[in-house]
Amino acid sequence: MNETIKTIISRRSVRKFKPDPIEREKLDQILEAGTYAPTAMGRQAPVMVVVTDPDMVDKLEEINARFTANDHPFYGAKTVIVVFADTELSGANAMQDGSLVMGNLMLAAHSLDVDSCWINRATESFKTPEGLEIMKKWGLDEKYVGVGNCVLGYRDCDYPEPKPRKENYIIWD
Repeated sequence: MNETIKTIISRRSVRKFKPDPIEREKLDQILEAGTYAPTAMGRQAPVMVVVTDPDMVDKLEEINARFTANDHPFYGAKTVIVVFADTELSGANAMQDGSLVMGNLMLAAHSLDVDSCWINRATESFKTPEGLEIMKKWGLDEKYVGVGNCVLGYRDCDYPEPKPRKENYIIWD
């Protein structure tokens, strides 16, 4: 089995992170991989916002927590990459384009021994007044939709075991 397929099969979502920062060299590689995700008609509608400022990470987590029962939905991660997509540029493909970026980020992170988790509720979080203000600060207007929050760090827990694959995952015609 080649290394790419091994990376895909072995990646897991981590939900408890150490406070250690990610090395800039690794973070740059992860972000570059995100820029190579396929996008509809090659329009490159997604945008990644890298958040490492502790106060901003806390603010984003607090907004996100309003939409879930989890008070700490970022699980202690100190780095968050918020993925947005330009709905005017990609139209109905905004979520798909951003989702492919999220996948690339998580796979690239795993290949560099950095752990990750996709945190939902970016769409809801960035429709709030506070979320819209933060977007404005980042130079993004309302044509952008929040796709996901990719939290990154080094795990402070056992590596999760994979769940068994369901029997009817693949159907042949």
